[in-house]
Amino acid sequence: MGPLILILLLCAGLSCGLDIINQEERVPKSFNDNHENFMFATLPIQTEDDIVNQTEVPVSSWGGLYPQTSVSREVKPLDGVWSFRLSPKDDPDKGFRELWFEKPLSTTGTVIAMAVPSSYNEVTEDKNIREHVGWAWYDTQFYVPARWQDEKKRVVLRFGSVTYNSIIYLNGKAITSHLGGHLPIMADVTSSLMYSSKNLLTVAVNNTLTPETIPQGTIIFHNDLSRYPPGYFEQKYNFDFFNFAGIDRPVFLYTTPQTYVDNIRVITKVFNTQGSYSASIEYDITSQSPAGQDNASCSVFLVDANDTLVVNGSSCSGTLTVSQPQLWWPYLMDPIAGYQYTLWVRVTGSLDEIDEYPLKVGLREVAWNTSGVTINGRPLYIRGCGKHEDADIRGKGYDAALVVKDFALLKWLGANSFRTSHYPYAEEIMDRADAEGIMVIDESPAIGLSGFDPALRDRHIAVMEEFIMRDRNRPSVIMWSVGNEPKSSQLAADDYFRAVVNASKLADPTRPVTAVLSESVNSDLAAQWLDVIWVNRYFSWYSDTGHLEVIQRQTVTEFQEWHSKFQRPVGISEYGAGSIPGLHMGPSFTWSEEYQTELLLNNFKAFDDLRDQGFFMGEMIWNFADFLTPQEYNRPAMCMKGLFTRTRQPKMAAQVTRARYHDLAEWDNSCERRQGSTPDEDDSTSEELNGIFAIPAKDARLRAKEEESFSEFDYDDFEAKRKEGEVLDTRRGIVERSSEFLVQSQAQCLSDAAASRQTRVQAFAHVFGFGLA
Repeated sequence: MGPLILILLLCAGLSCGLDIINQEERVPKSFNDNHENFMFATLPIQTEDDIVNQTEVPVSSWGGLYPQTSVSREVKPLDGVWSFRLSPKDDPDKGFRELWFEKPLSTTGTVIAMAVPSSYNEVTEDKNIREHVGWAWYDTQFYVPARWQDEKKRVVLRFGSVTYNSIIYLNGKAITSHLGGHLPIMADVTSSLMYSSKNLLTVAVNNTLTPETIPQGTIIFHNDLSRYPPGYFEQKYNFDFFNFAGIDRPVFLYTTPQTYVDNIRVITKVFNTQGSYSASIEYDITSQSPAGQDNASCSVFLVDANDTLVVNGSSCSGTLTVSQPQLWWPYLMDPIAGYQYTLWVRVTGSLDEIDEYPLKVGLREVAWNTSGVTINGRPLYIRGCGKHEDADIRGKGYDAALVVKDFALLKWLGANSFRTSHYPYAEEIMDRADAEGIMVIDESPAIGLSGFDPALRDRHIAVMEEFIMRDRNRPSVIMWSVGNEPKSSQLAADDYFRAVVNASKLADPTRPVTAVLSESVNSDLAAQWLDVIWVNRYFSWYSDTGHLEVIQRQTVTEFQEWHSKFQRPVGISEYGAGSIPGLHMGPSFTWSEEYQTELLLNNFKAFDDLRDQGFFMGEMIWNFADFLTPQEYNRPAMCMKGLFTRTRQPKMAAQVTRARYHDLAEWDNSCERRQGSTPDEDDSTSEELNGIFAIPAKDARLRAKEEESFSEFDYDDFEAKRKEGEVLDTRRGIVERSSEFLVQSQAQCLSDAAASRQTRVQAFAHVFGFGLA
């Protein structure tokens, strides 16, 4: 791929030239001459006929396995303080024209220090940096061990993400590029490194959004010089969180042998025969060897949390069976939540070169039908929240202390889940979710989409395939969300979402595919293609503001309509109200902590009514914590709907939610124990775990039917149907034909639980002086 071809590819995603920029007024020719490449500058050229010497610049579409140290691999972090500079607003191509990437940025102009990883926007006191739209430049210098060359190591450079669009240079040469943020970037740099002198790593990143990027945006130029200065423009986008940018996740160099593990795929299944659990791991290993060498051989070793060998295998694909396993359970669903084994993968080349890679594996299985979702055969009720990668100073930048704090708060709440609203989160965050037993609805960066043309569809599918590849082995990920609040009443949304959902199912048929919807039930055209349906609704906030008495009636009616029309499990993915910390008003008034709390209590009543009807799968508050927004007149710098402040201090609503979620966990486990265990099992487990948790024995008939359904699944037929454009139901039939008894046997218990919760909610409201509608 030559540079000019790459320019065209990158511009296809970033709309080069003003002819496709959304303009408020006609752009004067003189302005057009100076800004024809504003949206995405070309690769470095001095004149149109003078292309610099690089002949190929790959576009990264797979970030590789996460860097891990082993006996055959070494990891070198490149995080720290880098040099940083913005491209001039009136000359965005200057860095390319002047070849800033060929030597340290400090030699071509003024630089400032910038933390990596972090978003660059809030690190300094410069408003121009915070509000910048366009190109920004980073660089750093480093040495590598000379023995890497002596030992003929393969060396890989990996960025956790660069937001949004990037070109990466090593020692003056462009080595890779990437469209979009939030996903890893990988490049083999073995032949580009200098092993006896200092290396220069340079990154150019552009945060401009257009109608063809995901997420979308537009640039609007204002050319009335009596009102605006020359060159004035606005970046508009379809979301309400601040558009942070930069190198926001860790950067690594790592080594492998020349024969190495390239990729691993695992699928876990759980079996229960007359109360005795077993599990299986289907694995598939891809390796790479130098040209001319035979394919590598493979062996695998599964060890438990104490590094004790459990089972092993000696092929590159196969199935491991684990008897009496410790299953992966969500938080508060079992006394041991988030348990993981380690699958050690070893490949051996024809010259006896060995590479080893450790992959964490949680033994769990997700299934779904028209009314619910199960994990390891147990009905699942999702209680959680939407989140953001957002904090003061660091923006979306990865911060280990902040991540640990957030998970501590999630567990304090009693939450068992969160949604990665509205983009894939850092892999280090996902690692914590796996380890803590917090389930994840894994969402793509496709927020507020509209238009739905073929180019956008193809970009969306590419993003889904890339991030499913990244996260498909994670036990915490229970669903894929193709996006948030699309304009799915537009006619083009019908075929668009059929294609995107089917491509996602093909990439991973073992999890349900969803989207978070906001259109009306009668106008939405996306829901018909989804396995499960999540809906955002803000009754008594964006509609009927201040009137809490409408919440229960409107919520119950709305979600009944969604299930009745589409016959899918339905849950609420966003609801809530803003509150200013410390603002107290009695009786409650909008923006007070009292109003936010009363709104939640009235929603809880509606959710219990919906659970009694057997199709309502979960409740997720918006939002976990307050987060930064664009500068707007209707928000005081932040979205204030958080249960916690931006600095992670609890509001009154957090206390109410904590009582609710722990109450739900206790009752759900109690109902599970009653319907799933024999009296003896129930008594012994209750005594051991203080009557809160139990692992129910699953009816053997259900397992047998599920096994039959698994064995009947035909991937060739699946692919044929996908190509024919049919909707793909993948796993729904597994529980549809066999798990009705789970819902029926729980119904009375959950109804009793809901009634008891209603009594306690009333008492709670009375103590705090709240009024329930």
